[in-house]
Amino acid sequence: MTVVPTVTLNDGTTIPQLGFGVWQVPADQAEDVVTKALEAGYRHIDTAAIYGNEEGVGAAIAKSGIPREELYVTTKLWVSDFKNGQTLQALETSLGKLGLDYVDLYLIHWPAPADEKYLEAWKGLEELQSQGKTRSIGVSNFAPEHLDRVAETGSVTPAVNQVEVHPALQQRDIQAANEKYGIATQAWSPLAQGAVFEDQPIVDAAEAHGVTVAQVIIRWHLQRGRILFPKSVTDSRIKENFDVFGFELTDEQLQAIDGLERNERTGMEPTTFNPA
Repeated sequence: MTVVPTVTLNDGTTIPQLGFGVWQVPADQAEDVVTKALEAGYRHIDTAAIYGNEEGVGAAIAKSGIPREELYVTTKLWVSDFKNGQTLQALETSLGKLGLDYVDLYLIHWPAPADEKYLEAWKGLEELQSQGKTRSIGVSNFAPEHLDRVAETGSVTPAVNQVEVHPALQQRDIQAANEKYGIATQAWSPLAQGAVFEDQPIVDAAEAHGVTVAQVIIRWHLQRGRILFPKSVTDSRIKENFDVFGFELTDEQLQAIDGLERNERTGMEPTTFNPA
């Protein structure tokens, strides 16, 4: 079986560097899709309350028979549950849907920074970690200024900051801020939803190694030290995205992909996105 590299987080726990994401996976497909991912070898599953598919993820986990300690499960707190009492209940609700006693990582999904309620939510996450409901706590879509505020007011440093990162949007300022605080960078939308698949340095590297462009991008993330979780509902692509440990990109190929930065997002701008 393929051994996926792990990253040691600042709280001493470890996380598989390559995982499987279920954003936009319909609730009625989640069990089947996650089952295929687990069968392919993935042991790190990333979901969220707002995705509406935690039950399907939990059903696949239960059906798999894989020991709990061999799995790494992430879910996320939505903005509407930022108040402390609601934050604690939100994770209980997610745990019930997942059929788990604890998650490995619980994240604030978006900062929604207009009123800084994410700071209250962070205190709730600290409490949940102290209760053993989550092994690690972190954030998602936090810009450097949001990380600074958490550092000023919180008592625990986030273990992870999950942000949009791919060849066309590398967010070097956020990655530098993460490094400053010892926070691991997780990449969501790591394949840019296919928007970089025709970029010449990626195409050239794929031809040189006899692999797909998606596999090249995943290797680029891995070799740059990021955690990532590509998503697919297609069985062949689920397997393909996991089959990335038989080749390595050269320094020249890595640098060429680094040069594709053009500040192109597939998602929302976190500093101005304030969902209800």
